[in-house]
Amino acid sequence: MEMLLALSVGVLVAASVYLMLDRNILRFLFGLALLSNAVNLLIFASGRLTPGAPPLIDAGEYAPTGVVANALPQALVLTAIVIGFGLLAFTLALVYRAFMTLGTVNSDEMRVAEPVDAGKEAGK
Repeated sequence: MEMLLALSVGVLVAASVYLMLDRNILRFLFGLALLSNAVNLLIFASGRLTPGAPPLIDAGEYAPTGVVANALPQALVLTAIVIGFGLLAFTLALVYRAFMTLGTVNSDEMRVAEPVDAGKEAGK
C-alpha cells in the first residue's frame, strides 16, 4: 500500500511540475493545487496507515491503549486543505482581475511594469 501511495505522490508531483513550467498562469495555479494535493497525500502516508481504532482515550487512562491511528497527520492534512483552498481562491481572484485589466493570462505578455525594448519591437 505504501508503494502505491509513493507512486501516486510521484505522479502528482511530476504532473504539477509539468503544469507549473507553462507560461499560462491558470495552468501554473492548477499545478500549484495539484502539488498541494500531492504534499497532503505525502503527509497522510507518512503517518503510517494502520487499521487501528480511532485515537480515543478511555476514561481514567492517560494514553490510548492498544493500536490506534495517528491523529496528527490527519489534523495537518485537514488544515492544509483549508489553507490550500483559501490560497487557490485568492489567487484565482487575482488572475481574474489581471485578465480583466490586461486581457491575457500569458505571463510573457504581462509586462505592464517593464518598458518595451525598442530594438526588440523593431526585430518583430
